[in-house]
Amino acid sequence: MKRFWAIALTSSLVVLAGCHSFKKENVEPPTPLAKDFKPTVTVTRVWKSSLGDGAAATGVRMRPVVSDGVLYAASTDGKIAAFDAASGKQLWEKSTRTHGWFGWGDKKTIRPDALFSGGPAVSGDLVAVGTLDGHVYGINAKDGSRRWEAEVSSEVITAPAIVGDLVVARTNDGRIYGLDATTGERRWAYDQSIVPLLSLRGNGRLLVANGVIFMGTDAGKLVALRLDNGEKLWEQSLASGEGRTEIDRLSDSDGAVVLDGTTLYAAAYHGELVAIDGPSGRPLWNHAFSTFTSLDVHENAVLGADDQSSLYAFDKSGGASIWKQDGLKYRWLTGPAVQGSYAVVGDMEGYVHWVNTTDGSLAGRERLSKKPIRAQPLVVGDTVYVEDVEGHIGAYRIATP
Repeated sequence: MKRFWAIALTSSLVVLAGCHSFKKENVEPPTPLAKDFKPTVTVTRVWKSSLGDGAAATGVRMRPVVSDGVLYAASTDGKIAAFDAASGKQLWEKSTRTHGWFGWGDKKTIRPDALFSGGPAVSGDLVAVGTLDGHVYGINAKDGSRRWEAEVSSEVITAPAIVGDLVVARTNDGRIYGLDATTGERRWAYDQSIVPLLSLRGNGRLLVANGVIFMGTDAGKLVALRLDNGEKLWEQSLASGEGRTEIDRLSDSDGAVVLDGTTLYAAAYHGELVAIDGPSGRPLWNHAFSTFTSLDVHENAVLGADDQSSLYAFDKSGGASIWKQDGLKYRWLTGPAVQGSYAVVGDMEGYVHWVNTTDGSLAGRERLSKKPIRAQPLVVGDTVYVEDVEGHIGAYRIATP
């Protein structure tokens, strides 16, 4: 298991617990936001709501999910809820703190393993969510009632993937579990076997496509597994793991893997951005790029924020740099998400920024709250959903003036 986790932001800085607290004398201050900023895109907040404590101080990246016009969200204090994605109206909420909805013991007693930290994920009428104490729950999407419970080996801090009759869950000790979507029964397990003692706080979301599971690992690898039995097909290195100190050797791949056509794009901390042919696992090109957040793709570009929160666009065909945006440096951005012709990112002070994907210019700004935003925004149709670490959720649409 991981004994320590940290985010190293510069050679002289370590931020512990995946949070944004730090020793001021060792940290570059966040780049001030221009007071005379003139937006070139009109941003409208459609609605704002909240759920529980969000991620609180756990360091996980709680992110909502949308399916069939319904947004689902969970929090580390044991709450899970469904909202109308268009209006923000709450459709139902379940809480281990107030309702005892799992049906164990006193209704006013919190189940210690019902502190949600991974997910939710949804497919059809099934919601799957993991916990800090190593469980995965299958929940009815219509009313939040519990269907099944599965015990796994460690905390689940990223969303499971639901594919057909299988729920795939990743645990923080490097294992992957294939669970029956109807009963929660374990079908197979994959053990990563090597998990560094020192690593970043976080696991990238699982990508499942064409019967294959793709994921970045704590050792800076991109791994492909068979969906039906968890057998490893291939792996590729995203970082060397070399350096004079333990911090220098940190090489996690904690962002989501992106699939565009048949090409995979993945990156690692203290590593590289790599384009890989999905079917064969053969590297196509690589570019030096250190990040601990997720990537996104727009037209001919791969978009990402580096470990100092400079935003980049790289050419998909060969990795050449297209543009760089330093205006949000040291604001500890989320990974970008593409909304129309803009990349959307959240920052450590609760601001949401829109960046033009053509030239990297800053185009819009709104403030969700005064709390850090750690999870990559979620774009569905013409709306982007953003969640901060205290469970505030905002929905935004854009229009060019």
